[in-house]
Amino acid sequence: MFDKLANIFRIPDLRKRILFTLGMLFVYRLGGHLPTPGIDTLKLENFFTQSGTSGSLLGFVDLFSGGQLRRMTIFALGIMPYITASIILQLLTVVYEPLAKLQKEGELGRKKITQWTRYITVILSAVQSFGIAIGLEKGGFALNPGWGFRLMTMLTLTTGSAFIMWLGEQITERGVGNGMSLLIFSGIVVGLPRGVVDLIEKAKNAAWGAATFPLMVFLLVFMVGVVAFIVYVERSERRIPVQYAKRVVGRKVMGGQSTHLPLRVNAGGVMPVIFASSILTLPQTLGYGLRNNRYFGSLFEAIKWGEPLYTLLYAVGIIFFAYFYVSIVFNPSEVADNMRKYGGFIPGIRPGKRTADFINEVLTRITLVGALYLIIISFIPEWMIAGIHLNHLPGAAGAFFERLPTWFTNGLGVNFYFGGTSLLIVVGVAMDTVTQIEAQLIMRHYEGFSPRSGRIRGRRTWS
Repeated sequence: MFDKLANIFRIPDLRKRILFTLGMLFVYRLGGHLPTPGIDTLKLENFFTQSGTSGSLLGFVDLFSGGQLRRMTIFALGIMPYITASIILQLLTVVYEPLAKLQKEGELGRKKITQWTRYITVILSAVQSFGIAIGLEKGGFALNPGWGFRLMTMLTLTTGSAFIMWLGEQITERGVGNGMSLLIFSGIVVGLPRGVVDLIEKAKNAAWGAATFPLMVFLLVFMVGVVAFIVYVERSERRIPVQYAKRVVGRKVMGGQSTHLPLRVNAGGVMPVIFASSILTLPQTLGYGLRNNRYFGSLFEAIKWGEPLYTLLYAVGIIFFAYFYVSIVFNPSEVADNMRKYGGFIPGIRPGKRTADFINEVLTRITLVGALYLIIISFIPEWMIAGIHLNHLPGAAGAFFERLPTWFTNGLGVNFYFGGTSLLIVVGVAMDTVTQIEAQLIMRHYEGFSPRSGRIRGRRTWS
């Protein structure tokens, strides 16, 4: 294993990419210790600690920013504005024809869309930072309330969000892996030690009474099982057999071989979860200062993290974005046309439109399975954290569920860092990054990490 890790640093280009990625992540973490001016950070930290925000909107945003929201650093907004801007533009490409044509223009079109994404990110960051400034003033966390504080907070947080966007783009272009995903990954991983300490404290203090030890063992076994399940599904794929007919090109006979078309069960990865989470956190962030309003307060209360309406919208959002993301990254008609051009066909299926329909049908079924898998992974551990708030349903339904045990409706109170969303992102991003490093190693005739990738070994000299 150590020899495989050493192979990474034997390749100059890969070594530079990895060191550059680590350097950018270091800068990101360094910015997480620079507080926003004019805020009582100690009072804000105590608010997060005492109010139990681990299962709320603030806890969710704090998770994705690596604990920077509770300290209100210059990077407190995190990567959420950029993700939301990307979602808006991708949705517009479906309904707005000129934008869809621009996307098909190749590299020039993608650069134009990326530029618009940056502009929308800055606008969203300014709006969200203004909402946060108002919320900080009403909460009594501002040292000198007023327009001076609001403008300073907007300038600081918007600049920090733009800088994070630049960091992510630099990692994607000059480093290893997807920059935005790695920034989210680093923010979650940084919070894991705090979650472990919190779990140890609960075990020492017997927070769950006589059932503390068996529940702790069950929780650890459950999390290991969740990680194994994530790895298994992320590696799963549906293989459609493809046969290529023989063709004579000059003096050579081309084709005549059997292969397969791999379709991943979860082709969207963690993106549907992130997209759905971003959409649900945006209105709560903008309306955080209106949570006590008599007109909108009940609405914001109903879409709080863990509430039945939030759970329903979250599940629907994951299913929608799973199909939406697959429709963007995979075009069955294009695959069928390319197959027909090179003499390929699926046994028993006529080439052309019938092949495209068959691929689309298979893709539709496995995408539903992938979306349900994402819902299970996202909800089951988080229900253990905050419980299933069925007792908050209106009328007789809520009264009926009040009879359920407290641990069922309110959860076990485990730290949010063990949530299904965080595990899914950490495992998914780690596997994607390792896969990209493996591809670089194999391309240069080095052995990869996994047994399946180690078919080509590096040359060794013997003395």
